[in-house]
Amino acid sequence: MKRLSAIALCLVLAAPAAPAQEGQGDVGEGLDLLSEGTRLLLRGLMGEIEPALRELEGALQDINAYHPPEVLPNGDIIIRRKVPLQVEPELGEDGEVEL
Repeated sequence: MKRLSAIALCLVLAAPAAPAQEGQGDVGEGLDLLSEGTRLLLRGLMGEIEPALRELEGALQDINAYHPPEVLPNGDIIIRRKVPLQVEPELGEDGEVEL
């Protein structure tokens, strides 16, 4: 996937660098078609990866809710929330809290 993206990007960047001249009718048309095809390819790729990018954006916003990981001397790793969750204990039928 990365290789295909890199090739497509190179084609897009190279297409405008070779302007069509009047004496090169077929070559000019070919470059125009190549440029248009590349544009359509990239538009299609962006359409396919857009949902994944939106999901990644949501995950990055979730990451901001946590402090950096801490490694304790015993090897445990703790990842603390910046704002702790307020969890209310569930009360039993007779009002007791079950641990």
